[in-house]
Amino acid sequence: MTGIPHPDGTPVPDAFESVTDVVEKFAAHGYIADRRLATSVYLQFRLGKPVLLEGPAGVGKTELAKVLAAATGRRLLRLQCYEGQDESRALYEWDYGKQLLYTQLLREKISEIVADAPDLATAVERIGDQDSVFFSDRFLSPRPVLEAIRSPEPTVLLIDEIDRADEALEAVLLECLDEYQVSVPEIGTYIAPAPPCVVLTSNNTRDLSAALKRRCLHVFLDYPDAERELEIVRSKHTGLPDALAVQLVGVVRELRGLRLRKSPGISETVDWARALAVLGAEELDAQLLMETVNVVLKYERDLNRALDVLPRLVSGRQGGPASPAHTGHGLGQAQRPVPGDGDGPFDHASLGDEPDGRAVRAAMDQLGRHEIGYRLPSSLGASESPGSGTAGHHGHEHHDDGHTGNGTGQGQRAFSAALRRRAR
Repeated sequence: MTGIPHPDGTPVPDAFESVTDVVEKFAAHGYIADRRLATSVYLQFRLGKPVLLEGPAGVGKTELAKVLAAATGRRLLRLQCYEGQDESRALYEWDYGKQLLYTQLLREKISEIVADAPDLATAVERIGDQDSVFFSDRFLSPRPVLEAIRSPEPTVLLIDEIDRADEALEAVLLECLDEYQVSVPEIGTYIAPAPPCVVLTSNNTRDLSAALKRRCLHVFLDYPDAERELEIVRSKHTGLPDALAVQLVGVVRELRGLRLRKSPGISETVDWARALAVLGAEELDAQLLMETVNVVLKYERDLNRALDVLPRLVSGRQGGPASPAHTGHGLGQAQRPVPGDGDGPFDHASLGDEPDGRAVRAAMDQLGRHEIGYRLPSSLGASESPGSGTAGHHGHEHHDDGHTGNGTGQGQRAFSAALRRRAR
């Protein structure tokens, strides 16, 4: 069985024999994967395509790449994305300090080269002929992406939180994701001798480009159902008695049903279980949970809301991990207010400085969202507004890219201009 092929078509031994093999090898490293996720990982190796994992923070996206490296015996290379990042931080950069040092050491040799030059132009031309000496592999500092491409052994390349980077970086990465190669203008193109296994993660803080998504297998990871989350907690050997683990999973899932700025992820459920085990918990009473809930909730407003409801949650949760209203994937999504659910307009003031990923995705799925929220010229009345025809849409504007804004987008300006022409 073969896996990701070399650029020359030579097959590479596959790390997984089947989808079931993926599930078993991941489980051996403490990662509980369902069949859908395991199938995507298997296809990633068989098809030689990157995989894009999207979903809320704390559901195991980054951990999957780590376990994938461990299960396949590959070296993990990680690119942590952030705003303002460019190719010099992601692909490569030139070691200017080293270049300068060599220039100083070779000053006498440079003087010999230009010693008999009849004029300045000739001297500059002769020095220019030596560019290849200073722009070579010797002075190239590879960053994670180029390092993964140049590695003689196959690696796992984790491009973490790609949604936090600017769109320009997405464009820079397309060549690598599509062809497993990186072009360095001063040298040429590096083609991977052993294509890396590329895993991209996104917390859905913004939409990713269609060009990037087209090159990847896409998997959306949400919070698991109660049984699977309990299985994950058990696999981590937290030391918490199983009966308490069942109750704890139910409490966490109830907390996710609250209107929180940051819902607790699976990793935080595990952390809470470990904290309770360290404290020697023999039962989950409200007082103990209130003293330790800061392990899973990291914002003061979220903490205050949890403290208000924990006594009630504990008193009603002595029977099982989750009530019938809180089962299945996407737990709590129906309970969390989103745009159009009758619980007030969606804005960042109600959820904190950062938008809630689920609410943003729900807003993007609404019919007619492109017709809502365009700021109209002051000369036009609310009755001429597209959509519902009410002035209530003017407070929060949606652009064609799905983000809220201040009405300065290109689509809004074009639409307003068209309305002005029609008004004349």
